[in-house]
Amino acid sequence: MQESHGLLAMWSQTDALGKGVALTLLGMSIVSWCVIVVKAWRLMQLRRMAAQAVRDFWHAHTFREGVALLSSEHGNNPFRTLAEEGAEAVQHHTDNQDDLHGALNISDWVTSNLRRGIADAGQNMQSGLTVLASIGSTAPFVGLLGTVWGIYHALIGLAGSSSAATLDKVAGPVGEALIMTAFGLIVAIPAVLAYNALVRGNKAVLAHLDRFAHDLHAYFVTGARVGARHEGNVRKLAVPGEK
Repeated sequence: MQESHGLLAMWSQTDALGKGVALTLLGMSIVSWCVIVVKAWRLMQLRRMAAQAVRDFWHAHTFREGVALLSSEHGNNPFRTLAEEGAEAVQHHTDNQDDLHGALNISDWVTSNLRRGIADAGQNMQSGLTVLASIGSTAPFVGLLGTVWGIYHALIGLAGSSSAATLDKVAGPVGEALIMTAFGLIVAIPAVLAYNALVRGNKAVLAHLDRFAHDLHAYFVTGARVGARHEGNVRKLAVPGEK
């Protein structure tokens, strides 16, 4: 390739808009990969937490022991948070019978609080994914803008040249401009693939969380006494299969 062609030549010959497009694509790529790494690592942690909830919690002998088994050393554990919020909801309902929510059935009150906990956990898991969706959908068009602008400048330069516009003189500048479209696709494709994979993974975790909440609801509504005040009276947690 001749020295007048290539990425360095394209960078040196383009104007502020072309450089701005290139830097925008670079920024999009950095942001998307940061989000991908962070969210993928968090999803791996959530999968381990889900397995832990199934494996350990329902084999504990007391509620407090079961909660303690739900590790939170890698950040917020939605399964542990859900169990604690459910226990607090039962205790609050018991201690505040004169309030308006005291007229609600304990089952409905616990269900409402558990659903709220699941919604909060889902919102936390989905945070950041809109960035990937936005980058995946806009990066190709940003690259296309750079390509159109680059071709425009290439043709203007050729039109002002005193020599004839032969194929070898047109191919270099136009080919360099098309690189911007390739950059846009390079940025967009990983973002779209990662977004789809993370959404599927989060849905699987939420399904585990929903089943865990269903079991918690059954446990709380069948007469278990929870909270620090009644910890000594908490009955043994049932193992899976014992309803």
